Amino acid sequence: MSKRILYPLGLIAAGVILVASLGGLNAQQSTGQAVSIGKDAIGGVVSSTNGPEAGVWVIAETTDLPTKFVKIVVTDDGGRYVLPQLPKANYKVWVRGYGLVDSQPIQVTPGKILNLKAVVAASPRAAAEYYPAIYWFSLLKVPDKSEFPGTGREGNGIPETMKSQGQWLHLVKTDSCWSCHQLGDKATREIPKSLGHFDSITAAWSRRLLSGQAGNNMINGLAQLGPERALTMFADWTDRIAAGELPPAPPRPQGVERNVVITEWDWADPKAYLHDEIATDKQNPTLNANGLIYGATELSTNYLPVLDPVNSETSQVKLPVRDPKTPSSADDKVVAPSPYWGDEAIWHSQANVHNPMFDAQGRVWITSRIRPSDNPAFCKEGSSHPSAVLFPLKTSGRQLAVYDPKTKQVTLINTCFGTHHLVFAEDANNTLWTSSAGGGGAVGWLNTKMFDETHDEEKSQGWTALILDTNGNGKRDAYVEPDQPVDPTKDKRINAAFYGVTVSPVDGLIWGTVLGFPGAVVRLNPGSNPPATALAEMYELPWNNPGAPVHGFSPRGLDIDRNGVVWTVIASGHLASFDRRKCKGPLNGPTATGQQCPEGWTLYPLPGPQLKGVTDPGSAEASYYDWVDQFDTLGLGKNVPIATGNGNDALLALLPESGKFVVLRVPYPMGFYAKGMDGRIDDTQAGWKGKGIWATYGTRTPFHAEGGKGTTSKVLHFQLRPDPLTQ
Repeated sequence: MSKRILYPLGLIAAGVILVASLGGLNAQQSTGQAVSIGKDAIGGVVSSTNGPEAGVWVIAETTDLPTKFVKIVVTDDGGRYVLPQLPKANYKVWVRGYGLVDSQPIQVTPGKILNLKAVVAASPRAAAEYYPAIYWFSLLKVPDKSEFPGTGREGNGIPETMKSQGQWLHLVKTDSCWSCHQLGDKATREIPKSLGHFDSITAAWSRRLLSGQAGNNMINGLAQLGPERALTMFADWTDRIAAGELPPAPPRPQGVERNVVITEWDWADPKAYLHDEIATDKQNPTLNANGLIYGATELSTNYLPVLDPVNSETSQVKLPVRDPKTPSSADDKVVAPSPYWGDEAIWHSQANVHNPMFDAQGRVWITSRIRPSDNPAFCKEGSSHPSAVLFPLKTSGRQLAVYDPKTKQVTLINTCFGTHHLVFAEDANNTLWTSSAGGGGAVGWLNTKMFDETHDEEKSQGWTALILDTNGNGKRDAYVEPDQPVDPTKDKRINAAFYGVTVSPVDGLIWGTVLGFPGAVVRLNPGSNPPATALAEMYELPWNNPGAPVHGFSPRGLDIDRNGVVWTVIASGHLASFDRRKCKGPLNGPTATGQQCPEGWTLYPLPGPQLKGVTDPGSAEASYYDWVDQFDTLGLGKNVPIATGNGNDALLALLPESGKFVVLRVPYPMGFYAKGMDGRIDDTQAGWKGKGIWATYGTRTPFHAEGGKGTTSKVLHFQLRPDPLTQ
């Protein structure tokens, strides 16, 4: 039993105040507020001049461990808090909350009672400095619906190809700007002085978008929106904020949100950015219990960052390539100096690892570039490979690799199809399905059982085009191409690529998202001979459809629950579900080309305010991905879908029965932006302590987060205890 410090309620009620001495500090318990702690905890009461402060965060940080360590909890209704499970170290502890400014950090060690004085913000402006990015982003005034279709450079500056406000928004949000970093954080809502002096804010914005190795990407995104109109919009936003305009205030954590315990560890380095992480097997969350966490650094480095959460230690797995001529992100030259890194090219990656995934053996599979894009002969026209005979592929931008923690070996696997995300099917072959995102029009897979037995990468892989059964006979036949009209005697190929990819536990069929506007989810039935028999069904988001019960657009990430219901995040500011069982009309045939099942969709507006100028339901939130907690690794129940709250600094867990979200907000450092998550059970007998959800700061710009240049990505562990004082 750990030693516990308890202020008896009876003594307090009788007017007896017990004092715990912390050096020169006196920690006192207020009447009726008893806190009990063990030797590995810190606890007390948070109060301000307004009295006890409920729903504010208490943050403990230490650099005494091998890597920086942070623990964050929320105060209860009486302002009480307990920081549990703290490794032995010296901690700085302070209070942060909406309506407050940060309190002065106090040094303390675990096992002590520490009452804290919260500091009420002196002005609304001071308070707003702590608001998540989405609240500031919501001040953006987007073009009115009446400005669409665009009239081009000689007209309103919006491209003529932009037919609606929704189409324009999907680029401002999930399919362009927001897909790499937040908008609305301090780094983007203000113009840094180090950028230089400009005659106008519009000119400053034009220059800022050229900065660093991502300059070309940002300018290309701007071109799609229409530079004249988009730059004017961003400049107006920045000007109004500089003039004092403030966003609405976010609510403090309520109810179960106050039960969250967040633990953070630094990993990677200040020049690296993370895409996401993996902690366990998606199908078996007890695999790798208490084990290492692996990350993917995409275009920034040639290593996998690794965290040992038990000992707070970090390491790296170096990543090879097969061909020394493999392209590198270092080839992307700095267009114009960065306000943070000047002319330095900070990203150097050939591997371009995008997504990691555990298999049942505890190996880590990754989408990884191993060679130049030109495909080997067995992929191309004239090859006898079963997939190439039907749908030859000339190039692929990224392939596969697998790391075995037992042998410390990385094995590279050459694929004809491009890879982006990856997921294992629940089948005898341990089939690894991938998305390709960038195009190619194919969905690929690897029979990992065959590969393990033969090490034959050519025979172990396959791919298929996406073919709709538009003649309605239930089998795959000759098809027309995407640019040809539907022929009722033939099937039809769609020129689409999966972005997100998942496998249904109900029937083993594959689902993926198709980016764009209005975007779609696609169901792929591989059949008995996938290259030749695979058939697809496409279900577009119901947009501008008078017969649709809901309206939304542009999906990105997706996952699936144990009932086969698909969940995806969409640019209209919703978490959306698609349940094929609700479809009423024919799911194949000449009319089944996208809008055949609007009744299958349910849309849940994400938390946060809407953008100025947008009257449709939804939120300014631009979620990147989502994940379904199929096995209750968090504590909210099985099959709870959770979206990445990329503007909310949060994970957003939906309780489907009530339609309400639990906002798991990360207050420190501001700028939490995840691109994925997974849940792991470390001890089935330990209750809340033995499980939780893992995520990472996945922004491409860690230097935009609170702390600026030098800030590194962090690994986060989210846990839900029964109440805010449980240890």
